[in-house]
Amino acid sequence: MSATMRAIEISEPGGPKVLAPTTRPVPEPMAGQILIAIDHAGVNRPDALQRAGSYAPPPGASDLPGLEAAGVVAKVGPGVSRWKEGDAVTALLPGGGYAEYALTHQDHALPVPQGMAMAEAAALCETFFTVWTNVFMRGGLRAGERFLVHGGSSGIGTTAIQLARHFGARVFATAGSAEKCAACEALGAERAINYREADFVEILRAEGGANLILDMVGGPYLPRNVKALADDGRLVQIAFLQGPKVELNFAQVMMRRLTITGSTLRPQSDAAKADIAEALRTDVWPLLDAGRVSPVMDQVFALEDAAGAHARMESSAHIGKIVLSVR
Repeated sequence: MSATMRAIEISEPGGPKVLAPTTRPVPEPMAGQILIAIDHAGVNRPDALQRAGSYAPPPGASDLPGLEAAGVVAKVGPGVSRWKEGDAVTALLPGGGYAEYALTHQDHALPVPQGMAMAEAAALCETFFTVWTNVFMRGGLRAGERFLVHGGSSGIGTTAIQLARHFGARVFATAGSAEKCAACEALGAERAINYREADFVEILRAEGGANLILDMVGGPYLPRNVKALADDGRLVQIAFLQGPKVELNFAQVMMRRLTITGSTLRPQSDAAKADIAEALRTDVWPLLDAGRVSPVMDQVFALEDAAGAHARMESSAHIGKIVLSVR
């Protein structure tokens, strides 16, 4: 193994062009960690927030962007028993995925699903961890409930549609074009709502209201989500693409017994992420092994064209996941 590796760093806060090729030392795994020789790495919205200077890595994490990747275990740290060198894994990372090698906790990696290419495997962890923890663990989605996911054609949205449908929910989604709406319905959404042409509040209220809403838009969507919820409904917030601040009448929350909650994944403890990984191993990985759910892939970019990948993501023209080819 070489002592150095190719990587993409954030040269300064800014737009996609601040992503610059660099050479870094190959990191050394510490106790409980594995070093992954990365084949492909996922590209996600938090990477763009970090690039823009508004989402700092947690203490001890790599300053390189990249929160998920797939590859093979190149080295194990002291006390690692779950993996050995040569194992094919897909993993949630604390950072550092835009590189030839990255570290993660041994309990944050999962086996590459049977028959799945590395490019697809690299698109799993950030979205599946996020959807599972927020829709099922925090949101408590149950069979027969009405579930609305905003941004249905995104990586999060396409994952949420498939899993919610598989576990018996009635799935509704919003998206910004006829093509994106068709993609959501092909994945199992009962109805995809073009938010440029129709009001999701009216549509969900006509159905009796949403029992659970997963939202990453925020801003003006917050009061509209409250209106779209059924009594005793739950709103789970995972991002704020249109801002975190808005005026909201909380009397509706009280009178209709609504729950508003949310989470971010990256700052959670190693133990919390390990619990999510174990739930996925038990309840979701068999579905991936069987091909009953799968990541929706948009485009693969070379590592050196990370700027192009970010421009594609921020254009919102993509459907599904964008990944970087590292090797």
